[in-house]
Parts: sequence; structure tokens; C-alpha cells
Amino acid sequence: MIPWVKIDTAQIPGSDGELRLMRRGAEFSIKLGANELMSSRLSGSEAALATLAARKIESADAPHVLIGGLGMGFTLRAALAVLGAGARIVVAELVPAVVGWARGPMLEIFAGSLDDPRVSILETDVFDVIRSRPQTFDAILLDVDNGPEGLTRKANDALYDSTGLKLAWAALRSRGVLAVWSSGPNPPFAKRLRDVGFDVNEINIRATGKGGGARHVIWIATKS
Repeated sequence: MIPWVKIDTAQIPGSDGELRLMRRGAEFSIKLGANELMSSRLSGSEAALATLAARKIESADAPHVLIGGLGMGFTLRAALAVLGAGARIVVAELVPAVVGWARGPMLEIFAGSLDDPRVSILETDVFDVIRSRPQTFDAILLDVDNGPEGLTRKANDALYDSTGLKLAWAALRSRGVLAVWSSGPNPPFAKRLRDVGFDVNEINIRATGKGGGARHVIWIATKS
């Protein structure tokens, strides 16, 4: 069997955590400690985060979308595939090295998506983008942790508490959508979404997007 090789490491700003980019043949993995945050073998649920949200904003002529977390670009590429030429997609990535990996060792995986004229990359905390741009976005897609808890860094909890969800509500346009990816269910988070005023649809989806892999959860929360 081909062994895993460490390609690079990156410190997470505001945290003691360190990301590790691993490669085995043509396969990539990004890990934090013992946790695998993402793998190039499993992209279905991350892509579904974009496609499910896009269905909710089909009526928008020129949708403005914010993606929290670049990762391996699965959500970004799916959004580009389903949104029209007039769309604007802002990707907020906290760890600059992740953007470098996308333009370096993982260049083939990203397939030119970062150079699409609809895309803007901000090397910043998505929370700062959300709270600074009221009534701006038709959709906000969050995949910055393994669920609605601050796994990669404790400060990310602010995205998922009641105050953070109210800020997301304020950053969305009328009938806008907040879509959140998770490795598993989280009933208290779903309740917080509803308490803020979102109409919530909790969708279970396989990691592959089809019939295999672990069961993941995507919340599609619509601003009513």
C-alpha cells in the first residue's frame, strides 16, 4: 500500500491547532490532530451543501453567495456549476496556507475554480464578513468545522450560537438561505436556528452524495 506523506502544515490563526496536508498517491487529506477534516475521496456532501442551497435561491437574478471555508474546493466547484454567469461568490478562508495549497499541490483538484471571474477569495474569518455586511447575501454556506461547534478553533463557536445566527440572519437578503454542513446531527443547533426565526430543513446525506460513506447532515435554514 502507498504510504501517506505529509506535504505541509499550517497553524490555525487564534488557535494552537495545526492543519496537516497529507498525500497518498493522487489522494489528499487535511487533518487536525486525529481528526480528518476532509478527503479528496469524499466530496458528495460538501458539494450538496452548494446544490441544495442553490435550489432555494433560483429566483435570484444575480445571486451573491458567501462560502465559509475553502477546504478542497468541493463546495465552491459545485456552486460554480449550478449558479449562472451573473453570480458572485465570496470565499472566506481563515488559513492562508489552505489557499496556497489550492494553488499548489492541490491545483488539479481545484480545476481552475479560483480563477473563475465570479469568485473572490478573502483570507479572513467568515464571521467578520458576516457581521460586516448586512442584507448582502442570498446564501451563506458554512463548512468551517466538522459541525456547529468550534472544532478547528474555539472562536468558531460564535458562528453557531444565538448571537452568531442572528448576525447571519441580518447578513442575508429576503428569503436568503443559511446552509451548514455537519458530520452528524445536533438537535440543540437546529433548535437555535428555529428560535432565531429560520425555517429549517435538516437533510441527511451520505459522504459520497450517493449510497455510500458516512451519514452527514446539512441544515438548510431559510430567512422567512
